[in-house]
Amino acid sequence: MDPVLSGMDPTTPLEVFNNLTDANGGDSRLYNLNVFYNPGDIAWMLTSTALVLLMIPGVGFFYSGLARRKSALSLLWLSVMATAVVSFQWFFWGYSLAFSHSAGPYIGNLDNFGLKGVLAAPSVGSARIPDLLFCVYQGMFAAITVALAVGAVAERGRMLPCIIYMFVWTTIIYDPIACWTWNSAGWVFKMGGLDFAGGTPVHIASGSAALAYSYMLGKRRGHGTQELNYRPHNVTHIVIGTVFLWVGWFGFNAGSALSANLRAVMAAVVTNLAACVGGITWCLVDYRLERKWSTVGFCSGVIAGLVAITPGSGYVPAWSAVIFGICGGVACNYATKLKYFLRCDDALDIFAVHGVGGFVGNILTGFFAADYIAHLDGFSVIPGGWLNRHWIQMGYQLADSFSGGLYSFVGTCIILGCLDGIGKFLPVFKLRASEEEEVLGIDDVEIGEFAYDYVELTRDVLLPDEVDEGMSTHSHEHHASAMGHHEKNQDSVDSSNQLAEWAHRA
Repeated sequence: MDPVLSGMDPTTPLEVFNNLTDANGGDSRLYNLNVFYNPGDIAWMLTSTALVLLMIPGVGFFYSGLARRKSALSLLWLSVMATAVVSFQWFFWGYSLAFSHSAGPYIGNLDNFGLKGVLAAPSVGSARIPDLLFCVYQGMFAAITVALAVGAVAERGRMLPCIIYMFVWTTIIYDPIACWTWNSAGWVFKMGGLDFAGGTPVHIASGSAALAYSYMLGKRRGHGTQELNYRPHNVTHIVIGTVFLWVGWFGFNAGSALSANLRAVMAAVVTNLAACVGGITWCLVDYRLERKWSTVGFCSGVIAGLVAITPGSGYVPAWSAVIFGICGGVACNYATKLKYFLRCDDALDIFAVHGVGGFVGNILTGFFAADYIAHLDGFSVIPGGWLNRHWIQMGYQLADSFSGGLYSFVGTCIILGCLDGIGKFLPVFKLRASEEEEVLGIDDVEIGEFAYDYVELTRDVLLPDEVDEGMSTHSHEHHASAMGHHEKNQDSVDSSNQLAEWAHRA
């Protein structure tokens, strides 16, 4: 006999939670608190948490490969540091500000300060998992959002102000947006906005913050001239980062079902399909211009497709993922030109991929959200989007997108403006490295360690005459040929010429 028809549903926990008077969900010394949850749900959510964590070094490798060699390590460092800073912030008060059970429409309170009372009671996100599990899972979302945003400091931002920014931005910007999007008390949630895995809290918020950070830092030295011949220094790192992100995104989107169910399966299907189509689309758009099958272009398209499908992954049918991938790939590809019109040095195109990609995904979710997809988890009920002739859904999506993006952009400018203002009196808080430090490279100045062998860095920063003293013309030409166009077009011209100029002045 069918176990569901016989009343023995294997997806149902052994007991229904009924201890509403204890914030911890009960005394584990007296009761087995595990009986309120399905072990499969807990196993899947722990796995998803680890997958989202894997995405953070993926962001680091992706950004590091896109940057120049002399600042490559700093971007990896910032990504893993974001995990540490935000995880502490999340424990300290971040989780309470975003997901306290008695939150307001815009932000939570400090009922769960220091994870007080966060244990075995059903979470705000879903009664299928306990508070503690929901906390650690959502903490990874907060960490990767910050890791995405701080890529904007590439090649000219200082580390200490950025660390402070991480903590403050998560508190003032991310936590409120997460609260109003995913907390059942939030105004977007109550309005009916659909954002399954972070189109606004993660992607639009981080993209807008990166744009604001780029404006506040100013352009890199030589930007817009032949002096700065910007190219990715390590395409292999970009591929590695893309693979980490692609794999981790299964936990990011499918894990957002907050249970091991068919809705999670559908989210995994559309996530992978949108990534594939996005990569192909970006490659084709680039090929028509250069007649080259760009590896960087494919990886960028994969990320664009993943970003676009994020808000709709638990709401849309499989066939629509093709449209998400195409639209995400085309929109983000053309959006990389926006920085020239905006006169902004968004070094890693974070706004183009995450800001624009998140917006495209939110809008497409308004079109393709279907009530029967959401109900694959067995309990979620939505009016759907235009597929269900629920026309007003597009208004909800637009309100969510613009409010989150504007709040993140303006808030970031205020936070960074305050830090830089303090930096006028205490130089340690200055946002930007000096011109001399920028030429030497952030890795050398801020970290004192390097992504590659120090000999190669030496050839970048020594004066041309000093380099020639240590090698014959023949050996110099041979080594330059072996290194390829990276040495010639990237750091060496920038560093050596400027240092030679300073030496001549001295």
